[in-house]
Amino acid sequence: MAVFSKLTPRNSAIITLAGLASYLTIKNIFSAKQRRNKDKEIKVVISQHDQKREKAAVDSIFFGRLIRILKILVPGWFTPETWYLLLVAWSLIARTYADVWMIQNGTAIESAIIGRDMNLFKSHLWKFIYAMPMMSIVNNILKYGLNELKLRFRTRLSIHLYDSYLKGFTFYKMSNLDNRISNPDQLLTQDVEKFCDSVADLYSNLSKPILDVILYSVKLTGAIGAQGPGYMLMYLAVSGLVLTRVRRPIGRMTVTEQRLEGEYRYVNSRLITNSEEIAFYQGNKKEQFTILATFQKLINHLRYFIFFRLQMGFVDNIIAKYLATVVGYLVVSRPFLNLSHPRHKNSTHAEILEDYYKSGRMLVKMAEAIGRIVLAGREMTRLAGFTARVTELLQVLGDLNKGHYERTMVTESKGNGNTSTGNHVALKPGSGKIVVQDHLIKFDKVPLVTPNGDVLIRELSMEVKSGTNVLICGPNGCGKSSLFRTLGELWPLFGGVMTKPEKGKLFYVPQRPYMAVGTLRDQVIYPDNREQQQKKRIRDEDLAEILEKVQLGYILDREGGWDSVQDWMDVLSGGEKQRIAMARLFYHKPQFAILDECTSAVSVDVEGYMYQHSREVGITLFTVSHRKSLWKHHDYYLKMDGRGAYEYKAITDDTTEFGS
Repeated sequence: MAVFSKLTPRNSAIITLAGLASYLTIKNIFSAKQRRNKDKEIKVVISQHDQKREKAAVDSIFFGRLIRILKILVPGWFTPETWYLLLVAWSLIARTYADVWMIQNGTAIESAIIGRDMNLFKSHLWKFIYAMPMMSIVNNILKYGLNELKLRFRTRLSIHLYDSYLKGFTFYKMSNLDNRISNPDQLLTQDVEKFCDSVADLYSNLSKPILDVILYSVKLTGAIGAQGPGYMLMYLAVSGLVLTRVRRPIGRMTVTEQRLEGEYRYVNSRLITNSEEIAFYQGNKKEQFTILATFQKLINHLRYFIFFRLQMGFVDNIIAKYLATVVGYLVVSRPFLNLSHPRHKNSTHAEILEDYYKSGRMLVKMAEAIGRIVLAGREMTRLAGFTARVTELLQVLGDLNKGHYERTMVTESKGNGNTSTGNHVALKPGSGKIVVQDHLIKFDKVPLVTPNGDVLIRELSMEVKSGTNVLICGPNGCGKSSLFRTLGELWPLFGGVMTKPEKGKLFYVPQRPYMAVGTLRDQVIYPDNREQQQKKRIRDEDLAEILEKVQLGYILDREGGWDSVQDWMDVLSGGEKQRIAMARLFYHKPQFAILDECTSAVSVDVEGYMYQHSREVGITLFTVSHRKSLWKHHDYYLKMDGRGAYEYKAITDDTTEFGS
């Protein structure tokens, strides 16, 4: 303690600055919420769920989440990831022993120079030259192992997430039924990459310093006693607790940063997706305002985060680096400055000098290792943010695959205290029953309900057998699309019994068909691939006949054959894309097909031929269309009035109008 009491003005200034920085950081933490509320540029309304999910800190919850994800990254003992972890561990051990050997050999070289011993100098210098290739190999194996580990971690986690995300209609439900995650693309790409990089780096940045501390503690205990390493470890514990408490906001800030990055990316992707509509509306100024407002939220948060990291960096450097080095010097100097110390009573000046170099460098290395452990806590706090994001994605995917979803309902209060939005009622999703049966679609008291809980039709009852085409009409918002989404199992069933064939025997043809990435063949057989086409024993000649039936035979010559790859969304016209979609229908030959205004860009004669061919091959059609020319191709009509009532009747010669 006497040594600590003899502080120079410079040391006093350093400690004063460290205390000031700690005060500013702690003050910054407790006033962060108040400053964000005052910042008019970042007025973001966060739901209770958002506030809950943004709590990310290094605590027992974080370690529980991390262990759960690590079981995905390293699924067993005999996996490539385990071997790469062992390779990195071996490299770290070899590198630590190389550092110890370098200190000892370097000290011997300097001692030989000071003692003017040429033979000893040459001997140790040649040892260093011989060791250089091996040390270089160790360093590069370490880098290779870490990079391969990051890549394998990312591969494991990405495959696991996509298995859940693309299981059934989960990808659709996440965007349309569940509003807990608004930017899954951000989570699946950037957040996964950053999480895996952070985990691998933390493994290296923690294990190497911990190994250094253990090894140098053993070496120093034999050299200067256990008291020196004990003081250093005590400093590690105290400084680690202080910095961990001060760094807690970093996890929450990381979650907020990634959320704002996702929002900024989303508004930019919306502009690209809807560029034509926006151009027709001349909405460039409005979109610019929206994008820049979202960008400004992100910039303000990043600027605040940078300022926080500036303060934390100052505190980190003082506590984890410089004060640790000061403690190291104070500890190593005790046996040398204390003249009555028994260790050097009879030592010569050269022996004292060599002993100081060796012990001093080991202690400084140990102090640096302790500093790296303390600084690794900063990365662990940031990792807590990424862990919270990935865990949330895993949780939501698990819920959706079990048929559970959460959605914020917007309600309006009435004078009597009840809450409703028109026809909004509380219904339990998934309470209905689905019966799988071929050649029959039947609704038995099935309510048509939106994911928000708005009831469009309280009880729909109708029966459609194979061979009975149905035309569906009604005003916008009456429930036509809701009927198809319920029938296609995109939306949950809120009651009743729905009888239908299995999913592969029900096909949907939208007004704006989706063109896949790939060849011309891929457009016709989507979502099949070439192998699945061959298993069905459908030849390319058969596909050419299908194109002829929809009057697209010329496409083969124009685009250069079945294996031609183009940007089909731009290459094909609106009518050609709709006819490609009908060609898909004839390729798959389902029992039932839903045609949602899918021939609006096709001439009447071509449209009539396609409907006639559908009947010939046994495809029963549900059609949404306002064309009177389609009347003769259907047997029943379903008319919805948009107020909860509907009419399902056979089409007769007396029927003169439809769906107005």
